[in-house]
Amino acid sequence: MSIQSSPLAAGQAAPDFSLQDAKGETVSLSDFSGQKVIVYFYPKAATPGCTTEACDFRDNLNSLQAAGYSVLGISPDAPEELAAFANDESLNFPLLSDPGNEVATAYGSYGEKTIGGKTIVGTLRSTAVINEDGSIQQIEYSVDATGHVARLRDSLGI
Repeated sequence: MSIQSSPLAAGQAAPDFSLQDAKGETVSLSDFSGQKVIVYFYPKAATPGCTTEACDFRDNLNSLQAAGYSVLGISPDAPEELAAFANDESLNFPLLSDPGNEVATAYGSYGEKTIGGKTIVGTLRSTAVINEDGSIQQIEYSVDATGHVARLRDSLGI
């Protein structure tokens, strides 16, 4: 039996959420009402692919913000792990803890994946771009961490 959450599509309402950030403070998608937000899901802080992707967002944050986008990273890591990851990599955007994978599941970003020939269940690397009205502008699944932000910027015309 396959375990896979249902993917979302452009035009659908982005599921709201409230999660703890690296400081233990609650951050909700509704906090960004009227703003454009990039929400990206990653499997595990401080692993090679996740570090590559997070640093890519860090290095491109000014251009994304100049175009009106905020960035939120979501993983199942505990707030303490997120704080260490953010500190170690000088990350300049919020990282949110989704320990039960409820938000990842709501976004279609949780399910089976194969790593090194072994099938496991976990957070799937994916990115949702959310419009000011709370609808999904675009959503991408099975994201390759390397070059992801450049491809995202290109698709958004940034």
